Amino acid sequence: MSPKIMRALKPIVLAASTVWLAACAVGPDYHRPTVETPSTYRFASADAEVVDTSLDWWKQFNDPVLDDLVTKALAQNKDLGIAAARVEEYYGRYVVARSGLFPQVGVNFGGSRSRGVPAPGYPPLVGNQVQLQGVASWEIDLFGRLRRLTEAARAEYLGTQSAQQATRISLISNVATSYLQLRDYDNQLTIAQQTLESRDGTVKLFEARFAGGVVSQLQLSQARSEYESAQASVYSIQKQIAQQEDAISLLLGQNPGPVPRGKSIAQLSVPVIPAGLPSSLLERRPDIQQAEQALIAANAQIGAARAQYFPEISLTGMFGAASTALSGLWTGPARVWSFAGAVSQPIFQGGAIAGSVHSAEAAHQEALLSYEQTIQQAFADVEDALVGATRTQDQLEATTRQVDALTQYTSLARDLYEGGYTSYLEVLDAERSLFAAQIQQSQLQDQRLAQIVGLYKALGYGWTPPAQAAGANAASQPAPQS
Repeated sequence: MSPKIMRALKPIVLAASTVWLAACAVGPDYHRPTVETPSTYRFASADAEVVDTSLDWWKQFNDPVLDDLVTKALAQNKDLGIAAARVEEYYGRYVVARSGLFPQVGVNFGGSRSRGVPAPGYPPLVGNQVQLQGVASWEIDLFGRLRRLTEAARAEYLGTQSAQQATRISLISNVATSYLQLRDYDNQLTIAQQTLESRDGTVKLFEARFAGGVVSQLQLSQARSEYESAQASVYSIQKQIAQQEDAISLLLGQNPGPVPRGKSIAQLSVPVIPAGLPSSLLERRPDIQQAEQALIAANAQIGAARAQYFPEISLTGMFGAASTALSGLWTGPARVWSFAGAVSQPIFQGGAIAGSVHSAEAAHQEALLSYEQTIQQAFADVEDALVGATRTQDQLEATTRQVDALTQYTSLARDLYEGGYTSYLEVLDAERSLFAAQIQQSQLQDQRLAQIVGLYKALGYGWTPPAQAAGANAASQPAPQS
């Protein structure tokens, strides 16, 4: 744009700037609601330790295979990629909304050649027309409608950043718990196969004794029944293992397939139970941050709706040149310009503006209640994980003692049966109870570790600063203030 055009548009820009800076934004300014938080957690562990929130906490399991799975998931998971793309999308929306606060300046250049209808006895009229224009327009945000819309767009953008962090935390937790479940299934399969092998030996022994007339058909059928029951358990667990591997593959962002194994469920180290105050959840949990940004956006929308009651003021300007030849654009007579201002004031809208304000206020109330509910749910998540970690450990210790007792019981029952002092039903009962207890012990080992994983998730561990969030380039840029 030429210096002449810029000088001609300068007065309108300066005048609009003065009016805009003196303007005020209608509607309520945001203030964080007062939320009642408990002073401590009911089931806080005495063994809890303070853990750095940025720590890669899953590495406390001391299983390199699990570490690799989490790394692959963070790099390849589709849900996390979608969340990162959504951050970029809402950053673009924010920039679009913010652009309305500034003058819109452009240049038009055009040319035409035309032939008119000639009068009788005269040659046809042929002419050229060339135009070069600089144009500018600006809506003066005297009552803050555009600023409130920008505030809402910025809150929505920051909310997507929080949503991305929530997705990241959930992904890490899901990979860890899925891997723990897989190792539990592997352990259950080992127990079932050992039981199957033992019962296969019993069937072969009873077949030989039946042939020799030592045992009855009834006892042989009982032994075969227990063998088939163990075989069915093996098939069932093998199915669960395959399905669990497919689920983990999807978390890794790859096609279903086998998953590598590391340490067994019993060999995994137990992470420390993290300590924290309830009030810290308000700053750490990304879902709470996302709910608050939604509340900020809803609050701003009230102001944008109320601003519709007031006039909209816009200024436009044009400076340029028009000539019948390109060379003539730079001469004084070719200069053209225009400046205009417009005020639009609604008078009767049939209740449309009142309806918009009512809708915005109701949406704000909905967002407020959702924010409070999210906080309460966060407290409940932590309490559930704390009591789960404590009581599951107690269950595991009790079940371990039960397995020891049933192992001895089974051995004694076999000895008594071989000595002829008890029936085979006593042996079957002991073996069934031992198998069930061993399976439960394996499940509780998994649940104990999964409860600690859930506690780290509930406390908001696993977040990264926006500058380090994978795929969120926009998040690394300071968001301009509205």
